[in-house]
Amino acid sequence: MSDEKKIEQEPREGAVDPDPRGQRLHGASAADDKVLRMGTASIPRLITEFAIPSVVGMLINGSYAIIDSVFLGHAVGEIGLSAMTVANPIMVVFMAIAMLVGNGGNALAALRLGEGRREDAERALGNVVSLSLVMAVIVAFLGWFPASTDWLLDLSSATDEVRPHASVFIQIICSGFILQCIGLGVNNFIRTCGAPNRALGTMVIGLVSSVIFNFIFVILLGWGVAGSGLATVLGWGCSCVAVLWYFCGKAEAPLRLRPPLMALRPRMDATIVAYGFPSFCVQAGMAAVNFVLNFQLVKYGALSPIGADDALATIGVVQRIAQFSIMPLVGMSIALQPLLGFNYGAHKVDRVRKTLWYGIGAATTISVVMFAAVQLFAAPIAQAFGIKHEGLVEFTAFAIHLQFLMIPFVGFQIVGANYFQATGQPAKSIFLTLTRQILFLLPLLYLMPLWLPAVVPQYNGLDALLFAMPIADFLSIFTTAVFIGWEMARLRRLAR
Repeated sequence: MSDEKKIEQEPREGAVDPDPRGQRLHGASAADDKVLRMGTASIPRLITEFAIPSVVGMLINGSYAIIDSVFLGHAVGEIGLSAMTVANPIMVVFMAIAMLVGNGGNALAALRLGEGRREDAERALGNVVSLSLVMAVIVAFLGWFPASTDWLLDLSSATDEVRPHASVFIQIICSGFILQCIGLGVNNFIRTCGAPNRALGTMVIGLVSSVIFNFIFVILLGWGVAGSGLATVLGWGCSCVAVLWYFCGKAEAPLRLRPPLMALRPRMDATIVAYGFPSFCVQAGMAAVNFVLNFQLVKYGALSPIGADDALATIGVVQRIAQFSIMPLVGMSIALQPLLGFNYGAHKVDRVRKTLWYGIGAATTISVVMFAAVQLFAAPIAQAFGIKHEGLVEFTAFAIHLQFLMIPFVGFQIVGANYFQATGQPAKSIFLTLTRQILFLLPLLYLMPLWLPAVVPQYNGLDALLFAMPIADFLSIFTTAVFIGWEMARLRRLAR
């Protein structure tokens, strides 16, 4: 069925239609006003209300790796930063799995709420929790199975000196993966329930706990990388408890986590995975890039005066800053998801278009602010991570300047790709997501060190790696603009 037919069709049999006033679903309680206002209230006001806690929440989520790196950089030195660089792509894979089921289930729940099908939305919530439990068991087994851990470390290009530190960190976070799945993935449902500030609160609890535990374990007790991993898991655990309390202990929550609705349903689970796959691709693509980048850093770092271990440490810092800067943009796209999904499900085409463009404007504003900050304070940022050698600080600042050349326009690309996920068009979203992380960037990571030094001899292979990201960003932004142009034409036809 085409996208135009899907948005124009009548609600499915058994759906509950809005009443003529558009204020209350038949048989619904007053608590549903928080949900129904997504189809009636001021769009800028809704975006502001949803975006602020979502953006701050994603910054909090991205802060875990930053906090670990800062504590380890000052307590352990460059070897601690190198261990985090090796472990980082594996942590990103875990986040990808959490977002696969969490964002997919949340997108489905928002669409079903827009159609008035509350029980299906609650079933999506229950299935996300059950899928998280299944995946957590698999991840824990793989994390403590020596062959799989060694394979991951080889894939992440761990040197002999870094390997034991990274191995301990990976095993610890594998054990606490279920806490991340609930604390991150299920957290988004709170936002769809019309309680974005409460969703933010659950993430703040986790971050503050992680900072406290890092200070105790890494600084006071001197447990190094192991202490940092334990602090991260305990931070996830505090968020997890807060999320579960909302859906199990708060009687006024529009959605409830009920055991009868947690039974896995293959058809619904396939839909959840399909809707969540674009979010998974964002993170999995980031992990793939990190694996390849680590390999290239070891290869070309060994040929440069910096050396392989210091190349891992410095570029690892740059990558974590880049990932952190993307988090508020991802947060904006997540904030828009329930608004887009609800109005698309309710067939309110004009509100869908306005929500998209307001969201793109807000994301672009955030991107420009992030660009200005990192360009002005590149060297102090490098020093904040414990990088002290003058040559390494200079190289890190140079890398930061290059990595962020296209960041003012990346917000458009992320929100544009997420639009198709939120409106039930996952194939388009998956393709646009893959353009930035896989289709363009991965080939450039191999080609740039071969081509650029031959054309511009003043740059070596390690320098050339830094040019790959802004070029890939430009190509993906252009591709997304073409898709959004086609989509706006389709929505204009529907509006007429």
